[in-house]
Amino acid sequence: MVVVITGASSGVGRACAQAFAARGCALVLGARRADVLQDVAEECRTRHGARTLVVPTDITDTKAADHLAREAVAAFGRIDVWLNAAAVAAFGALEEVPHEVFRQVLDVNVLGCVNGARAALSVMSGQRHGTIVNVSSVVGAAVVPYNTPYVLSKAAVRALGGTLRQELRLAGQDGIHVCTVLPATMDTPFFRDAANYSGRAVTPMGPVYTAQRAAKTVVRLAVKPRREAYVGPAGRALEALSKLTPALVEGVLAYEMDRSHLSRTHTAEPADGNVLQPSARLAAVGGGWHGRRRTAMRRFATAALVVGLGAAGRAHVRRAGTKSGMRRWGRADT
Repeated sequence: MVVVITGASSGVGRACAQAFAARGCALVLGARRADVLQDVAEECRTRHGARTLVVPTDITDTKAADHLAREAVAAFGRIDVWLNAAAVAAFGALEEVPHEVFRQVLDVNVLGCVNGARAALSVMSGQRHGTIVNVSSVVGAAVVPYNTPYVLSKAAVRALGGTLRQELRLAGQDGIHVCTVLPATMDTPFFRDAANYSGRAVTPMGPVYTAQRAAKTVVRLAVKPRREAYVGPAGRALEALSKLTPALVEGVLAYEMDRSHLSRTHTAEPADGNVLQPSARLAAVGGGWHGRRRTAMRRFATAALVVGLGAAGRAHVRRAGTKSGMRRWGRADT
């Protein structure tokens, strides 16, 4: 299996490179930092004997995305899986995030997936097989405040998966699959490297899952594709509850974001993080957050479940009352 990965230098992308290498896949690794990509490639070769190709890529550049695809085909003859994992974020209220930073988050997260998907399809359409995996987020289904460009982008990535699946179906390309991954909070350098204009330090809102858990999900999708897959029970619960009790979910997530995601005790100077340029910090899979801060989510889930059950009970009573009234009305009318 030949796998192209964007955003392969750290976090989920790097974890996926390691997971695919462990399965004997050939890897084509794309990201902005060539030196870090070489480190990832060396890890995969040394530990797993994987064939690797490093192609430094700014995925916001359409020509660079096309070049990444051409290099993959030139080296390995085909592309079986294309993973769009490159992503950046900017924390702060809508009016606080500079326009150029806001725009760049959308360019990387949305246009990066679009450019990657188009490059992949240029190869897969001729092959008539392949799988595109786009990394969205649970916030694409259950939104949070103070991270607007990222939330918008992940909702767009989720929508992109749906539109591509429809177009491929209509084109008769049944051998090409498009999958969307929606992780909950991941233990990656994401929070350390994100742009931040909130004035407050960013800490992940638990529960926090390992990037390796996301990688296992991505590998499963490559082997057996399906439309969407959540990473972590918290993500699935949030998606379900946001449909059942949307107002409650918005309210509680706003409270938890303000209370625990943005620190009330530690300040932070305005910084553009890795949005406008790659981070100079040490790249890694993990960020040191795994297993922390679970209490908030448990409290939220319990409250949401109680309210959700109450809402479901009230709806059942209303439906029963309506049916009873219709029966009485029907008898009176005859």
